This record gives sequence, C-alpha cells and structure tokens, in this order.
Amino acid sequence: MEKPKKSPKKEKRQRRSKNNREYNNILFLFTGLFVLMVGYLVYFQIFKSRETINNPYNARLETFEKRVIRGDILACDGQILAHTAVGEDGGETREYPFGSIFAHVVGYAGNGRTGIEEMGNFQLVTSNAYFVEKFIHELKEQKNIGDSLVTTLDVRLQTAAHEALAGRKGAVVVMEPSTGNVRALVSGPDFDPGQVASSWSSLIASPDSVLLNRATQGLYPPGSTFKTITLLAYLREHGLSAEDFSYLCEGKAAVGNTSISCYHGNRHGQLDLKSAYAKSCNSAFADMGRSLDTQDLKELADSLLFGAELPLALPYSQSSFSLKDTDPEVLHMMTAIGQGNTLITPMHMAMITAAIANGGLLMTPRFLDRTENYTGAAVVERYPVTEYKSLMTAQEARILQEYMRAAVEEGTASALKSDVYTAAGKTGTAEYSSDKSKSHAWFTGYVTGDKPDLAVCVLIEGVGSGSEYAVPAAKKIFDAYYAGE
Repeated sequence: MEKPKKSPKKEKRQRRSKNNREYNNILFLFTGLFVLMVGYLVYFQIFKSRETINNPYNARLETFEKRVIRGDILACDGQILAHTAVGEDGGETREYPFGSIFAHVVGYAGNGRTGIEEMGNFQLVTSNAYFVEKFIHELKEQKNIGDSLVTTLDVRLQTAAHEALAGRKGAVVVMEPSTGNVRALVSGPDFDPGQVASSWSSLIASPDSVLLNRATQGLYPPGSTFKTITLLAYLREHGLSAEDFSYLCEGKAAVGNTSISCYHGNRHGQLDLKSAYAKSCNSAFADMGRSLDTQDLKELADSLLFGAELPLALPYSQSSFSLKDTDPEVLHMMTAIGQGNTLITPMHMAMITAAIANGGLLMTPRFLDRTENYTGAAVVERYPVTEYKSLMTAQEARILQEYMRAAVEEGTASALKSDVYTAAGKTGTAEYSSDKSKSHAWFTGYVTGDKPDLAVCVLIEGVGSGSEYAVPAAKKIFDAYYAGE
C-alpha cells in the first residue's frame, strides 16, 4: 500500500523546521564560543595579566619602565631595602642601602632581575600616585614614581642571620609558622646588588656560585635532620606509641662488612626512642631503617613535598627522595639517617619545621605584605596569609614537638636552652663526599615564648657538626628576636 504523499505545505514546514534547528545549532555554537572567549578574557585579566606583563620578554614592560621611576622595596617596618635615585641629569641608579645583607632575597634589577625585584616587578613599575600628580607629570613629560612593595622581611633578623652565617658558604631561613611570613633569608657567599652591572663578569665566573640562592636552590644531604621524618614514619607504623622501643647503642650498627657509626663513635648505651632522637644516635636510627616499610616511607616523603612543586614565589630546586625495596640494606639504613640519595633545600626544611611548629599545617611562605603608592598614603593591594596544606595531623605534630624539645633539653642542641624562650629542634651533620671528615652543619627548629613562634633553618657548608656550628648560629637569631622590642 502506497504511503500518502505529504502536502507541499507540510514539506515546507518540515524543511523550515530543519533549517531552524541548524541555525539554532550554529547560533548555540557561536554563542558558546563567545562565552568561552569572554570567560577567558575575564580569567586572563584577573589571574594572568600580571604574570604575562611581568614576563621579562614582554616588550610592554619597557613602556612601563620608560614612564615610571622604579618604586621602593621596604622592610616590614618601612626601612628602605631598594630605592631608585634620580640624578640632576635624569639618570636613574638603583640603590641598596644594606649592601649585601639582603642580596639574594631582595635581588637586583640590572643585568636582569632576581629576588623580590623580579617577584614584584609589575608593582614596582606601576604608579598609583594621585591622578592630578600623574596628569601634571605627563603634561611635563616627566616620569611618575612607582608603587612601593612592603615585604615581610625584618631588618634586625636579617642582619642577625647574615652575621650568624659569618661569611661562610650556606644559608639561613627564618619564618613565622603561623603566618608563613619569611622574616629573613640569607645565602652565602653574597654580593653587593648595587654593583652587579659593574662586576657582572666576575660574578658569573665565580667558582663559589655567588649568584646562586643556596636557601632555595641549594640541594644538600639532610643528615640527621631527616631523623624527624624517619621518626614520624616509625611512629605511624607503631600507632604513635613508642613505649616498646629499646636499643643498646655500642657506637655503631653493622651490616655485612659495613658499619654505620655514631658521631665520633660515641656509645650512647641503652636508649628509648626519645633519647635516641635527642642524642641523634645514628646506630639506633640506622637499625630502625632496616624494618621501616619502604613504600610507607616513600609516601611520607612525597606528602612532605619531596619531588613536588613548592608554594614558593622565588626560584627553587625540588628536593629528592628515592628508595626501593630492592635497594641494598645498607642504603635503607643510610637513608634513615639522612644520607643515601636524599637531597633537600634549606627552605624546604624550614617549611617542614614550620608545619610541625604550627600543628601540622603549612602556611604558604609569604614575602610580600602589601603594595602602597609611593607616598604610603594609599594601600593598592594586600597579600593575604594563606594556608597551603596539612603535612601531618595535629597529634603527630605535638609528638614531634615533644621530641624536638628533648633534643634541646637533653640532647645535641642543648646550647639553645634559655630562661627567656623555649627552643626545639634537630641538629644534623651531613657527609657529602668520600672524605668522612668533611660535613655540612645543619640545625632546624623553632622557638616559643611571649612572641609569635619563629622557625629557623641553618645550613653551613663543609665546617663540621651541627651542634658546633649551626646551633650557635641559630642561637644568635633567637637571641636577637627576643632582644628586640
């Protein structure tokens, strides 16, 4: 039976309906693309425009710099750390009143930019001077003055850290655990940022890598400071209870034809876990390394940001941790005492320590507090204190705090005992070559009292033990902190 033919009117309606659907689909497609484009433009303006403008390859920066005198960088109390002086001939000279003291953290703005000079470049070459003033300057074809960056850096603590390093190779990081505010960051050897242009050839040819920021980019074996991580791994495997731990230290732990000795071959005798940590007994922790679950230790290291991106605005090197079940037993033992293949930056170590002091919560390290116009009369932008992530539970942090206090009260960091404040921390003596007499000195810890807690990490290259060199350096910083108003 033949199907009835559609009427011409019905066919016309169906064609029109089909065409309308196609037009609608095209309309929806282009509307969607338009919405996505607008969304991206909004996202770019809010989140990415500054990053793009701040790119050193962006020619737009040259326009900014031709129209604006680079603004000041200020310490947290308003002292000038970097300033542009303008001569009678209009020539501009970037000056650094504290010379080499803030070299690596403030950086330089000549032959490229580093440090806060790079981090805050967009703000420094942007002027939020009052409209009338800007208008008059533009009429006269004069430059406006760039905004000022107020940092979290403390001149007194930066100076104390610089003096504590005493011209030696190494690094010091000082930060507030509760806010992430970086109060001091020193790397040695250093340089005068005001003389970078004139001494560029010698700086880049320096065999001591003078321009390297050792605090954020220097990778070092952590030595016994890693025992805090080994301790946490052990506590997790044993349900945070260490009552059954007992070890008789006879000065060394043997594995095959190899032995791992305690510092200077000291025999610590019978130890519980807290005294093994406080006295930094290599034998006890090396023996502990035999039994730790390799995968659990690896996952703990990962959670503590080894091999991960750090929430850090300055250029940095990633710390590294590697250990497999199939690795020799001696490597498991060496890893447990912070030797083996583990490498870490002083900044990363300071961040882990700050998280412990802050109940397990790591705050994002913060170098900038706010941007002001050049008169200081108007705040252009504030940079908030932000939480990054919890690196451990509050209970685990409390236990580690207790062990770190024991290292001061009865162990290798006893020189930090004070009637004014309570210190906690861990020393480290890290071998870095086949010459066993050469070692880096470490201390990482924090201080509590009637001021906000302060975390300090000290690394001094090639000098000897942490107790002899890094602890006295940390004490100078703690004492300076509590001596100030």
